[in-house]
Amino acid sequence: MQQHSNPDPDPLRTPGLEPGGGVPPGETPPAESSTPGAGPQETHNPPRGWAKGPLTVILVLVVLVAAGFLAFAIALAL
Repeated sequence: MQQHSNPDPDPLRTPGLEPGGGVPPGETPPAESSTPGAGPQETHNPPRGWAKGPLTVILVLVVLVAAGFLAFAIALAL
């Protein structure tokens, strides 16, 4: 089991910090905390891109909108 570090280090016990919590020139600041356990464990991650169904629906809608613009342009030209 992993033990998580405190995201706010104690300035009294952290080496290299000035009294206000700043870092003097030449010092490396304390490491940032991470969020390894922030979300649920992901067990399903599909290896492929979009499914065929949603992609087909989107392409059909794009073609219909393009046809509508073309019909509108033709109607204006007449």
